[in-house]
Amino acid sequence: MNQNAKKLYEKMVDYKRFAVVLLAVGAFFYLGAVIPSATKVMADLYIKMAATTGFLAGSVLFFILSKQCQTRLMELEEGREYIMKK
Repeated sequence: MNQNAKKLYEKMVDYKRFAVVLLAVGAFFYLGAVIPSATKVMADLYIKMAATTGFLAGSVLFFILSKQCQTRLMELEEGREYIMKK
C-alpha cells in the first residue's frame, strides 16, 4: 500500500508541474495576442487566442487532476503520512 501512496504522490506533483507549465505557455500566447504588432491579421489573432484558451483549459484540467490525487492521498492513512513528510 505504501507503494500506491508514493505513486499517487508522484502523479500529484507531476500534474501540478504540467499545470504550471501550461499556464506559463498560455500566458505567453496571451501576451502575443494582446501586444500590438505592425501586421495584425485576424486569423493569426484567432489562432493565438484559441491556443491561449486551449493551454489554459489544459492547465485547469491538470490542476483538477492534481487536487483529486491529493484528496485520494488524504483518504489513505499512509498517504497523509507521506504528504506530511514531504
